[in-house]
Amino acid sequence: MGLEARQAALRALDGVLRDRRMLAHMAPDARLLAADQARAARLASLTLRHLDPLDACIAPYLDRKPPPAALAILRLGACELLVLGEDAHGVVDSAVTIAKRQKPTQRMAGMINAVLRKVALEGADRFGAAPPQRLPGWIGGPIKKRWGAEVLRAIEAAHLPLPPIDLTPRPGVSLTLPDAVRLPTGSLRMAPGTQISALPGYETGDFWVQDAAAALPVRLLGDVAGARVLDLCAAPGGKTMQLAAAGARVTALDISAARMGRVAQNLTRTGLAADLIVGDAFDHQGGTYDAILLDAPCTASGTIRRHPDLPHAKSWTEVEPLTRLQMQLIDHALGLLAPGGRMVFCTCSLLPVEGEHQVTAALKRHEGLKVIAADARALGGDDAWQSPEGGLRLRPDFWPGLGGIDGFYMAVLTRP
Repeated sequence: MGLEARQAALRALDGVLRDRRMLAHMAPDARLLAADQARAARLASLTLRHLDPLDACIAPYLDRKPPPAALAILRLGACELLVLGEDAHGVVDSAVTIAKRQKPTQRMAGMINAVLRKVALEGADRFGAAPPQRLPGWIGGPIKKRWGAEVLRAIEAAHLPLPPIDLTPRPGVSLTLPDAVRLPTGSLRMAPGTQISALPGYETGDFWVQDAAAALPVRLLGDVAGARVLDLCAAPGGKTMQLAAAGARVTALDISAARMGRVAQNLTRTGLAADLIVGDAFDHQGGTYDAILLDAPCTASGTIRRHPDLPHAKSWTEVEPLTRLQMQLIDHALGLLAPGGRMVFCTCSLLPVEGEHQVTAALKRHEGLKVIAADARALGGDDAWQSPEGGLRLRPDFWPGLGGIDGFYMAVLTRP
């Protein structure tokens, strides 16, 4: 890996840890080739995935915590040595060169050289024995309170490996993909790093990328063929495509024009159709719908295995505004649901306040509102997924032998 890619990775780390920006929201360095942009993003992401264990390997060789710029170089170098197994000479030499180029770290080049040489010689055992990256208290605390310390540790361990790539096959298509594993829920699972656009069937729209957990809420709606269905907060469109492929008359709404552009592209690739609306969900008054899918904005704390930057970029201050928005969206969506219709409320969150608690509160606010109990086994899951109020609660520590699954909550509501 060249110096420019390493420096881009350092800028990305700074963007997450200092500016609290998500990696996906950072523009790639246009001066780099696409391959170097990808290398930089991968290195930054891996460093964040293993930040605590890397710090544990660096700390014994430091008299005091170095300034952020120097610590970032050490963390990046340690990641290359201990996670990627890169050649020690090249990694140390590059780290020292970068330190000398930056005014804040010029006088620390010798320290960086000495520490990384020690890490290269002695760090592997310490890294292997270190516990996985800890979740911050605003995520880990509610998990521990609801499921206990053992589950919390299991979830943290599930965040450690690179996640596989899940595909949703288009119904009625005979799809054979090399090295694909068919999951109990029907999704196809590919190894991390698989080049999806090169797979047979991609150009013809025979499948789309969608985590196995995210593919389940649509199935909870049951048979939607011919039904008028609203996909609220629809981008990036995986559920829109599922609904359209199932024969529903879909209206997909999202506030982000850019993200809805991706939905349009995916619909074009798959040859599926939906009415797309860019706008505020609260302004939508499109009559009543037979079914509604509300994949509400949330902390996305269930997707940390795919986004290891999330715990560093987000904070507890986002929870209360999001839960208030979720409550308001539920109330608004129920007003658009036809009597006897079904609405799935779901979030890719591990926090009960963004899942189970929302449904329990909605039942108290709306007279006659009921939960239609979900059957995990009918979807290919098991009893551990069942939630007491009738929804489904998925966690990253489920399916350990299959590569895990994103954290998700979902429940089916109906009104008289």
